[in-house]
Amino acid sequence: MSPRKAKPKGKGKRDITHDDERELSTSNESIEEHDDGIFVVRKISGSTSNKPYRCPGCDQVIPMATPHTVAWLEHDQSGRRHWHNICWSKRNLRKPKVERTRSAPRY
Repeated sequence: MSPRKAKPKGKGKRDITHDDERELSTSNESIEEHDDGIFVVRKISGSTSNKPYRCPGCDQVIPMATPHTVAWLEHDQSGRRHWHNICWSKRNLRKPKVERTRSAPRY
């Protein structure tokens, strides 16, 4: 037996999308407004991440091939920073880092 040939359904009824619409829908960049200013935020998949970075939120290393977020102020691309996804989403909730001595009370 020979395999069946798939017949095109709805011949002539193609969904026409403009290049501008397609470009916006596939972009992984978004604009977010925060108290600090307007940020351009890019979500990076694990497959495109090819070197380790240090997260400014938790000061831990983001290993290679780990999905994360890259963010920078709208007109300052030189200030790009790589963040863990959760650190970026919770960055306004983080309290200032306080260094204590070993014998200092924790309250």
